[in-house]
Amino acid sequence: MKGKILVINPGSTSTKIAMFDEGHRQWGVSIPHSPEELAKYPAVYDQLDMRYQLVVQAAREQGETLDDLAAVVSRGGPFAPVKSGAYEVGEKMLYTMEHNPVDQHVSNTGAGIAWKIARPRGIKAYIYDSVTVDEMIPVARVTGLPEMSRRGQGHNLNMRAAAIAVCEKLRLDYYAVNILVAHLGGGITLSLHSRGRIVDMISDDEGPFSPERAGGLPGFQLVEACFSGQYDKKGFFKHIQRNGGLIAYFGTADIRDVEAMIARGNERAKLVYEAMALCVAKNLAKLSVVTDGAIDRIVLTGGIAYSKNFTDMVEKRVKFIAPVEVLPGENEMQALYEGAARVLTGAEQARQF
Repeated sequence: MKGKILVINPGSTSTKIAMFDEGHRQWGVSIPHSPEELAKYPAVYDQLDMRYQLVVQAAREQGETLDDLAAVVSRGGPFAPVKSGAYEVGEKMLYTMEHNPVDQHVSNTGAGIAWKIARPRGIKAYIYDSVTVDEMIPVARVTGLPEMSRRGQGHNLNMRAAAIAVCEKLRLDYYAVNILVAHLGGGITLSLHSRGRIVDMISDDEGPFSPERAGGLPGFQLVEACFSGQYDKKGFFKHIQRNGGLIAYFGTADIRDVEAMIARGNERAKLVYEAMALCVAKNLAKLSVVTDGAIDRIVLTGGIAYSKNFTDMVEKRVKFIAPVEVLPGENEMQALYEGAARVLTGAEQARQF
């Protein structure tokens, strides 16, 4: 596709940007943000102008004026439940991100940065496959308490890109098949893509434990811990969201460290490592019943997918469901570009929020 596309991905300690032209990545920059710098801003969305200025400055340092862009695309944060695919950035979306988001996350600033670059240049700004893509079928939402329902929230950008990439590789029609995807990273989430729709998913608070997350926990024990007096609300969230999983057991979120422990004969590390792989496999199997076991492919992606030992363990347990494809890494920048490119070529239509 002809025409430059600027890709923006704000994270908690950096803002990543990249320029793509005619399908090729021309350059990429990661702009760091120190804790001292970020502490100046009372609310996450207050960082928007600061990050925007640094993005423009970084582009200029690469020799870019940003006046010849075809479009700008950003990671979509947890601002509201949305469909998969592209959304055109507009004032209603930006208002929701600033004043009424699902979660206060810095990725919500990305759409605003893209808008500030695109609008004065007369081009479109987009977000793609937001964190809160929620296309779950009604029957998959129901829980045992009427005041609680399951909702879609996960690594949708990378999971959907991986599913589409596998379909392209195998010459399958993404909109005609069923694909199971597990994103294996600091948090682990899983999704079931049925005929182009993410009909069910397992978020990192109910599924496998991971390098950083505690995952799904025994309910009665969880209630006891909440009311033990040992934690306040913020502290307990940190305990299960950032200090759970491998960190809780071994003080590291790097699976390579755990594999090194296993190589030295650490039986506890071997047990926990195998348990994490088993949890991934069990949750993939759990999702497979939503389509009555009709699954065309299983895809393992994310940083942990670089570990052949781990993916082999998972594959051994789930290959009876469907053949397994491994696409390691978190290819978010490429996925954002490809999404915007599909819109610009007419292969996909952007939604209005």
